[in-house]
Amino acid sequence: MTNNSASINWINGLPFSSKFEDIYFSLPDGIEEKKHVFLIRNQLDIRFKASELDFFTIVETGFGTGLSFLLTWALWREVAPKKARLHFISTEKFPLRPEDLKNIVHLWPSLRILSDELLKQYQNIINGWHRFDFPSDNVSLTLLVGDVEQTLPKLKATVDAWFLDGFSPSKNPEMWKEDLYETMAKLSTNGTTFSTYTSAGKVKRGLEAVGFKIEKVKGYGNKKDMLCGRFSKEASSDHTYPKHVIVIGAGIAGSATSYALARRGCKVTLIERHSRIACEASGNPIGIIYPRLSTGEAILNKLALSGYLYTIRLLKKIDLKFNCCGVLQLAFNGREATRIKSVADQGLPETLVKPVNSQEASDIANIQLHHEGLFFSEAGFINPPELCKKLIEDPNISTKLHTQAIELKYVDNLWEVWEEGNLISKATTVVICNANEALRFKQTEHTELIPARGQITLFPENSITKKLKTVLCTDSYLTPSHDQIHCIGATFYPNNKSTEIEEMDNSENLKSLENISLEFKTDMDLSDVKGRASLRCTTADYLPSVGPLLDVDIMRAEPPRYNTNPTRLPWIQGLFINTGHGSKGLTNAPICGEVIASAIFGEPQIIDSKILAAIDPNRFLLRRMGLKKLIQGLAIFPEY
Repeated sequence: MTNNSASINWINGLPFSSKFEDIYFSLPDGIEEKKHVFLIRNQLDIRFKASELDFFTIVETGFGTGLSFLLTWALWREVAPKKARLHFISTEKFPLRPEDLKNIVHLWPSLRILSDELLKQYQNIINGWHRFDFPSDNVSLTLLVGDVEQTLPKLKATVDAWFLDGFSPSKNPEMWKEDLYETMAKLSTNGTTFSTYTSAGKVKRGLEAVGFKIEKVKGYGNKKDMLCGRFSKEASSDHTYPKHVIVIGAGIAGSATSYALARRGCKVTLIERHSRIACEASGNPIGIIYPRLSTGEAILNKLALSGYLYTIRLLKKIDLKFNCCGVLQLAFNGREATRIKSVADQGLPETLVKPVNSQEASDIANIQLHHEGLFFSEAGFINPPELCKKLIEDPNISTKLHTQAIELKYVDNLWEVWEEGNLISKATTVVICNANEALRFKQTEHTELIPARGQITLFPENSITKKLKTVLCTDSYLTPSHDQIHCIGATFYPNNKSTEIEEMDNSENLKSLENISLEFKTDMDLSDVKGRASLRCTTADYLPSVGPLLDVDIMRAEPPRYNTNPTRLPWIQGLFINTGHGSKGLTNAPICGEVIASAIFGEPQIIDSKILAAIDPNRFLLRRMGLKKLIQGLAIFPEY
């Protein structure tokens, strides 16, 4: 998961790609050329104005300087219906470094407002998927960093227009291959358009072979020809998007899911069994936001990075108080030293994670440390209940507190949520986010969720600990003093459902201080120690359970047929789940809320299909039934 930044030179005031030996754009007419090739030839002005437009999806091959995106965004904000959403998805194998992009966008003063907004979020551009949201205009940019042959086939989306904007086939033959055209056909629908600078016969024949009708038209300026066209296939049935969704559980998963749905204009009824939101694991007074990284291509690692970057961007967007003091992970034993070295060897940018020796770690923490480690400068801690409260401030979200959902019934194409004989609410779509309580529903019994007791310990600062300036992580974590109190934790006991405060757990947490610094052994006043215990919800593979649910009864009635025809899997209409985040709720639940909302509204997914398959809530059922191969072959989040 290394970062392959573009290498550029400046020639005659223009950025020049050293890799492809070509300019990114021309002056003074680079903007007009982009408009001619991509905006005009895809008829975006007319299509954006359509009053019935819900959302529009564009995929670009070659993000480059972001000029095509900025021009598309500018047109969108000028003519599109206010409630419509634009999804702009772009691939890039060699992304520009933030400092290079900053120098380039200043060449376009007419786009200054939009480019400044882009620059605020264009940070830590490592291999993987990045979502940048611009909510004031209902615009989302999803940047797929990596080889297009690997990233684009993992995209779950229905594309309305293609910008084939990589360097020319003669300079970038690795992109212009049959695989690209086949993927385009797979993601296109009847009427999907494309345009490109090139008029190469190989490109024309490749697109024609997969179903595009091609036009060779006049290029811009002195360029003789360019290609554009339209895809033709039988149109699929229209998707009806819900106007009202019920979300069960008002912890971080439920709050984040409600937020993602509400910002799409959907009315949300949020049901919580307690008298206030965020009462269980999400009710801890302090929660740490950081990724625990491992081998670069492992699913846990990819999800951790994507979730962490998404949460950090989300916190900035909603303007919530976040103690961005950084997090130090220390190599306190051999296993952690090996893990930390493997992360350091991945070549991630130092703005994301920086390897540090023991002296550098000590300087950052402001106390004497004896281990090397990893420093995440943008990480830190937050008050989880405040985050949950902020996420559900949207007027589209209404809460029903002190209301326990006990049973789900599907009646007349609507889901009914019942509490001891009383109908609470009904809607076409329900998302289950109530952690371990999800197991009480018949429809989710197969998800194999595991309750795990965890206890944090709160103790007052002293002359040694109050010097600490950053969060420290070993086998536990320790926060800097906040209101003269430190938080350390948390214990982890799977299948232990007790929420009583245990002195043994407090002792275990405090003993872990010895792995952090020898200084903490002295001058410690622990007479006023407090604890808080709650139940996390986890799974056997430590991945969350996120997505639509299968009908177990139908699956068990005739499983053999699914070996050869996975598209006939019996999905339960309008029922989803977002849970099983364990101790990673603050990092993973927000991005998974966006996954759920994207699935419900048929929008492009924020993470790749391999991760979607790995977090599918039906994976344990399929394994038990001997249908393991279906997990990777599933059409995750099918059209309903």
